[in-house]
Amino acid sequence: MHVMAGVMLDGRGRVLLAQRPPGKHLAGLWEFPGGKLEDGEAPAAGLVRELREELGVEAEVAGPLIRVPWRYGDKSLLLDARTVTRWQGEAVSLEGQALQWRDPAHVDVAMLAPADRPILRALQLPQRYPITPADVPVEAFDAWRRRLDEAMLRGERLILLRFPLWPRERVRELAASLLPAAREHGASLLLSGDVEGARSLGAGVGVQLKAAQLDALVERPLPLDQYVGASCHDAGQLLQATSLADFATLSPVAATASHPDHPPLGWERFATMVEAASVPVYALGGMTAGDAAMARRLGGQGIAGIRGFW
Repeated sequence: MHVMAGVMLDGRGRVLLAQRPPGKHLAGLWEFPGGKLEDGEAPAAGLVRELREELGVEAEVAGPLIRVPWRYGDKSLLLDARTVTRWQGEAVSLEGQALQWRDPAHVDVAMLAPADRPILRALQLPQRYPITPADVPVEAFDAWRRRLDEAMLRGERLILLRFPLWPRERVRELAASLLPAAREHGASLLLSGDVEGARSLGAGVGVQLKAAQLDALVERPLPLDQYVGASCHDAGQLLQATSLADFATLSPVAATASHPDHPPLGWERFATMVEAASVPVYALGGMTAGDAAMARRLGGQGIAGIRGFW
C-alpha cells in the first residue's frame, strides 16, 4: 500500500501534524497528513488530492524527503513523505482530526505513529555528519575542544566524537565540556559505541553503534531524546537499525584511504539499499562536501565523513 505524507512547513519553520481519530488504527497518535494513492495515480498528484480532501488546501509539492517501508502486523506499506512549503488556503480539519503546528525540533517522537517517526527524524537531522579523525592523540584534547566549539558555531548540528586513541573517560570528559554549547546551538554529540557514557551524560549526547553491537542488541539502548546512530555496511544491518536507531551510516560508498581493503558500494548500490531502509541514511566513505547533493537525490539523508569535514 503506497501512502503519501505531506510534510507541510510554514514560514516559521513549523510542521503540521494531524491526530488519528478514535476508532482508527493507532488512534490518538499523531502523523503527517496524507493518505493512500488511488490506482494509477502519480505520487505528487495523489498527495495534492489528499491534502485538498483532508485540509482544504491546494498544495505545491516541493520534493521528496524520505520513503519509509513499514509493517503493521500483516499489513505492509510504503510511506512516501514529500515536503510542501507552498499552498493556497488555510489548513483546516475536514475529516474530524485534531491539528497542530509544531517546531520539528521540539516534537516528541513518541507522540507519532511508528511509521511517521523516521519522517520526523529526517526533518530534524542535518545533511552533514562530521566524524573526528581516528589518529588524534589525547594530548590534542584542548585543541579539539576548540575545533569542535568552532564547528558548532559555524553550523554543524550532529558530530561523532570518535577518538579511539583516547581513554573512554577522556572522551566523556570532552563531551561533557562541549555539552553546554551543544545545547545552546541545538546540536547533538555522539559517542562511538559508548552507550553507558551517553546514558550518563543525558540529553544532547547520543551514541553511534558499531556494526558488531547491532547483533547483540534486542532493543533501543537509549531514550528517544538521545540520538542513536547505527554503522551499517549491508542491507541486513540496515534492517536491524530500524528498531534500534534513529538513523544509519552506510559505508563505504566510495573508495577511502582509511579502509583501502573494503570495496566501495558505489552510488547505485547505495540508492538500492537506501530505498529498502526505514531510517534516514548517511553516505559514508570517501565523501566530500560536493557529494551531499548526490546522496540526497538518491534518497539519503546526506553525507558523513572524516577528513573532508575538518
